[in-house]
Amino acid sequence: MNSTVMKMNRTIEDLTLNITQEIHVRASLEVTFAALLEQLGPLNETPDGKPMSLKIEPWPGGRWYRDLGGENGHLWGHVQSIKRPTLLEFYGPLFMSYPVSSNVQYRLSEQDGGTLIKFHHMAFGLIADDHRAGVNTGWTHMNEGVRKLAEAKSSK
Repeated sequence: MNSTVMKMNRTIEDLTLNITQEIHVRASLEVTFAALLEQLGPLNETPDGKPMSLKIEPWPGGRWYRDLGGENGHLWGHVQSIKRPTLLEFYGPLFMSYPVSSNVQYRLSEQDGGTLIKFHHMAFGLIADDHRAGVNTGWTHMNEGVRKLAEAKSSK
């Protein structure tokens, strides 16, 4: 018998994930949006510095996926909406390989000589406890990478 035990009486809280972050960036909208695409794509890495090999096709319906080479990989999602330089939105399972659907939104606006990114990740499904525990750390790392990259590009 499989040693994995599933909770049978799940609540709505067990089936949902809701993460919201605000990232203040000292760079223009255009520079920040370009950094967002780079950081979520080819420059992405794990919190311990390992490359993620993510790729983004930045158009409606485009894929966001992890390219493992040799036609192997993992589909994270599709671009649901893109409005340069103020909106990037994805839907899909992301890093979760089980019955779950996510919506990830990056809304960018000008604020005090820089850019405010409003980030929101909502998910619904059979979310594993280890993913639930680590997802906030992962998004914080990715979003901090966007801020650092945009600010470095802006200072040049």
